[in-house]
Amino acid sequence: MKKNRKWPAVYLALIFIILYAPIFYLIFYSFNSGGTMYQFEGFTLDWYRELFADTRLLIIVLNTVIIALLSAAISTIIGVAGALAIAYARKRRVKNTLLSLNNVLIVSPDVIIGASFLILFTMIGLKLAFVSVLLAHIAFSVPIVVLMVLPKIEEMSTSMIYAAMDLGASRLDVLTKVILPYITPGIFAGFFMALTYSLDDFAVTFFVTGNGFTTLSVEIYSLARRGVSLNINALSALLFLFTIILVTGYYFITKRNEKPNGMGVRQ
Repeated sequence: MKKNRKWPAVYLALIFIILYAPIFYLIFYSFNSGGTMYQFEGFTLDWYRELFADTRLLIIVLNTVIIALLSAAISTIIGVAGALAIAYARKRRVKNTLLSLNNVLIVSPDVIIGASFLILFTMIGLKLAFVSVLLAHIAFSVPIVVLMVLPKIEEMSTSMIYAAMDLGASRLDVLTKVILPYITPGIFAGFFMALTYSLDDFAVTFFVTGNGFTTLSVEIYSLARRGVSLNINALSALLFLFTIILVTGYYFITKRNEKPNGMGVRQ
């Protein structure tokens, strides 16, 4: 029995090695003074200095972060409203239809979504730049937020809402003082998921960028096509570090939000 229990841990460790080995390989060679990824000649920070000296790339990083934050914030607001509409839909058929339409956007290939937005923006005469990328990122982030928030809404007991209304709370009070505080962990989860999806997206963004505006994923793709440069390794290392900080921050925020609930139960 003990031997059988070890196999899941070994399998999980193997999966993590397969997933993270290429990332650590990139990070390791970002410190290579030789300028190639074939032989490590010596430790250097020159590639990081060169990366921070590239003003154009820093502007692209700033554009990417702004797009990610704005799209995550707006899609979180829309997604929470959508999740509430789905959860409290009176007719079951309407609820199932809205949920199905939301799930279709999740499973649709990114290439189809990107091409659809390209056709739409071309038809309405919208220039492919900041606004087109922002709208596209909001569109594919909203379904993600809905899926993160909806389980928390359905988990909440309706007796809490009825008790608040019996005590004289208005619908706005019920929303702001009962429902939203309860589903806060789901809202944070949706926001961070939308943020990471926006930062990582390439396929959709590739279709809707233009007029000199681009994001980091598209820029890395264009740099990689020109040839192997350790600038890409340095940039990938910093992005990986930023992602770890983001996930760690989300973890501590979630834990902090869970503590008051736990204290309330003990009392």
